[in-house]
Amino acid sequence: MRDRRENRSADRRRRGGGGRGAARPAVCLAAAALLALPLAGCASGSAGSGGSSSAPAAAPTAAATGSPSASAAAGTPTASATPLKPGEVRITGQVDKPYTVTAADVRKLPQVSVSVEFTSAKGPQAHTYEGALLSTVVTAAAPRFDQSKKNPFLRGVVVATGGGDYRAVLAWAELDPGFAKSQVLLAVSEDGKPFDDAAGPRLVVPQDTKGGRYVSELNQLWVGTVDAVVDGAR
Repeated sequence: MRDRRENRSADRRRRGGGGRGAARPAVCLAAAALLALPLAGCASGSAGSGGSSSAPAAAPTAAATGSPSASAAAGTPTASATPLKPGEVRITGQVDKPYTVTAADVRKLPQVSVSVEFTSAKGPQAHTYEGALLSTVVTAAAPRFDQSKKNPFLRGVVVATGGGDYRAVLAWAELDPGFAKSQVLLAVSEDGKPFDDAAGPRLVVPQDTKGGRYVSELNQLWVGTVDAVVDGAR
């Protein structure tokens, strides 16, 4: 009898042990599967966002939102993608209608003649220039001025860039006939002699006593306001 009881107990231990041994791997596998699911999801998500830039929906661009900074970006030169030809001048910046102009185009505009005297590295200069008013050329690009501000044009600037990255700045009030008496020109001739078309027009600032802003080999006129610079400096 005792032998039978011992045999039955041994059988129960074997059955019980076998049952627990079989269950443990199954439980472990199930837990591992549960833990693996979120990890796999994270891994695939990372690969999707990092591996493909087209996967996420694109955020609205500045141009789409119509924000001032976006408009400025829209007005920035596509110039970098389209190299200028000799004699071309790009009018760009915070404008709605950027465009390119040549000396031939300037000659088709109403012409103004100014006699000037200034000093330069070559000594005293006295010349008569003929060309179009700078205000006429840059206004055609439709500069964006915040009309909610008092005298918004007084915040405006025109930056002229010439050969060798030479650069000079004019306040809008210096060239706007509504504010100034001076006649800032994009000149196409000097003393009756036309400039070579490949050289382009020349910036002439009659009120200056020095010739530093008489920018030659002109290639860009950037139009904008000082707001972003001044407000950003606060």
